[in-house]
Amino acid sequence: MRQVINSGWWGWTASVLLPLAMGAADETVLVRPMVHLRIDGAREWDEFPERPQQAGIDAEFESRANLTPASLRLRQQDVKQDWRVFINDRQLGTLRVDENDMVVYFEVPAGTLVDGKNRLRVEQDVRRRSIVDDVRVGEVVLDRRPVEVVREAAVVRVAVIDREDGAASPARITILNDRGALQSVNATSNGHLAVRPGVVYTSTGDAQFGLPAGRFTILAGRGFEYSLARKEIQVVPGKDLRVALEIERQVDTRGYVACDPHLHTRTHSGHGDATVQERMITLVGECIELPIATDHNRHVDQRPFADAANVRHLMTPVIGNEVTTRTGHFNIFPVSADAPVPDHRSDTWGVTLANIFATPGVKIAILNHARDLHGGTRPFGARLFLDAVGENVEGWEMGFNGMEVINSGATQTDVMQLFHDWMALLNRGYHVTPVGSSDSHDVARHFAGQGRTYIRCNDVDPGKIDVEQATQSFLRGRVMVSYGLLAEMTVNGKYASGELARLGHAETVDVQIDVRGPDWVSADSVTLFANGQPIRTERIPADRAEELPTGLLWSARWSIQRPDHDVHLVAIASGPGVDGLHWRTAKPYQPDSPAWQPRVIGCSGAIWLDADGDGLRTPAEFYARRLFAQSKGEPAALIASLVGYDRAVARHAAHQLHQAGTSIFSDRLVPILAAASATTQQGFQDYAVSRRRTEKAGP
Repeated sequence: MRQVINSGWWGWTASVLLPLAMGAADETVLVRPMVHLRIDGAREWDEFPERPQQAGIDAEFESRANLTPASLRLRQQDVKQDWRVFINDRQLGTLRVDENDMVVYFEVPAGTLVDGKNRLRVEQDVRRRSIVDDVRVGEVVLDRRPVEVVREAAVVRVAVIDREDGAASPARITILNDRGALQSVNATSNGHLAVRPGVVYTSTGDAQFGLPAGRFTILAGRGFEYSLARKEIQVVPGKDLRVALEIERQVDTRGYVACDPHLHTRTHSGHGDATVQERMITLVGECIELPIATDHNRHVDQRPFADAANVRHLMTPVIGNEVTTRTGHFNIFPVSADAPVPDHRSDTWGVTLANIFATPGVKIAILNHARDLHGGTRPFGARLFLDAVGENVEGWEMGFNGMEVINSGATQTDVMQLFHDWMALLNRGYHVTPVGSSDSHDVARHFAGQGRTYIRCNDVDPGKIDVEQATQSFLRGRVMVSYGLLAEMTVNGKYASGELARLGHAETVDVQIDVRGPDWVSADSVTLFANGQPIRTERIPADRAEELPTGLLWSARWSIQRPDHDVHLVAIASGPGVDGLHWRTAKPYQPDSPAWQPRVIGCSGAIWLDADGDGLRTPAEFYARRLFAQSKGEPAALIASLVGYDRAVARHAAHQLHQAGTSIFSDRLVPILAAASATTQQGFQDYAVSRRRTEKAGP
């Protein structure tokens, strides 16, 4: 059968002879290869060529009229904007907004096809276009059978078992076709399943779905703490299959609860795709024990939904709210039942935070995605934030007590950027707990629990977590942040995250760091920071030491020199990002560059070293302010007094001078700094770069 594909109106024309049948008598191949599409503009990511192959797909093909519904199958990759799919100018739908590689289906209603020439178009909806979107679309097949028939050559029944006790386990099941793409299944969400293309979450450990004929890989896992099971299957029409997959807990998190403090539903936030019923299933499928409901400017009690889904014994839902203003977003919890929603209309942080903490029950306010632009404001952008010293240049009140350092639904191009910002706040004297969260609005795109916070508290019964105990532990900074790894740190064998280590008369400090993760992730480096500056980095070998138990990727005890003044220590482990579609590391939400390297991260909370022995946590800003007062603001005396102090104190000393009227860019400082220590010079240089960046950004 002759088939002509003509894409001339996009500036590219091809005529191809293709057989009508490609593996089945009902199939017609419309577009065989994957085609790189982009309307205009510079490329979005450097993995794509500078120039797209086409702006869209426009293909003519021969067919006969369809008197009954037919189906269109296609493969899509890296879709972030709205792309519409037409046959004969009839819109069948839009590509799924999802960057993952997936196979999706569209119904072709009866009467859409005509005898003779027909026309397929795939084009971006420019009316709703907000950014450049590089996508790939291809492997487009027209099938004259209905979608539900095509997707169900046979039924596959999957049982996920916890190896420890042999019981059925909640899980995320991932289905890949023989080309490695997520394969849409014939199933719909129900009381115990949440279904998306290539992904089926089950709250009971059991799932049933239809698959077309062919070879597939079935994977099962339960989030960061669990192993990943897989099985290859061959689906033959009419022959149903049973698949059993065993998983096991690999990452030791005893004494910690897994919290995702940033969760949305379409039901209550109005965007994304996860209903509140589906959210309950995804939470237990990712092993989140303390979920915080943070729909925009709403208080939602998810306990009744957890009860209805019969998962209440697996988690303790907490009422929260993402207080969404034009100048910033703040996640707040715990909120008392029936508490009024705080007023979110103010543009002033002081007023917003006062409204937040006046809400009954609320003790925690987390600054969300501080480097992202929302409502015209980028809270930690150069215009507002002097990042060398952790200061808002307009004097906005920094009254929050938590800050997202990882938001897996809105990552940064530089995954370390927000960690540096957080440590700068600690140097400034703010008591802020680091937070990992997912910001999930979806079932499977940016999914719940990929970024998470481990809070130190009683975790024996996940259905009865003491929320007050968890809240107090969070406020003390007794946490670890996970985005694919954990970095647990102790000092002198007893002090952990959130604590003040009393050093006595010891000249050295022992630091124990354990890096944890399941066997499907890896770590390649670990760095110890003191007051935000790296003081030791070690590469982690690719071949894990055989003597280490499963789930422990690296372990070491370091001895460091006792500092001359108080500092906070933070351990951060990192490794290559996850490519697998069962847990793929997402691309940046608002990228700074087309170049990007995916990474997984684990971060300890901060441990303060009481080096001066006064029993207090003394930040860098306090030391700088005291030295400035003692020197009476005289530059030479101040700079000379910085001997023995670190780079963070030098940054704040530079800030004290600049604020007092001695410009950091003054020629007067050049000879004085030339005689200063390298650490002091570096601190002043850091401040100068940050100050220039803020001044360039303008008011």
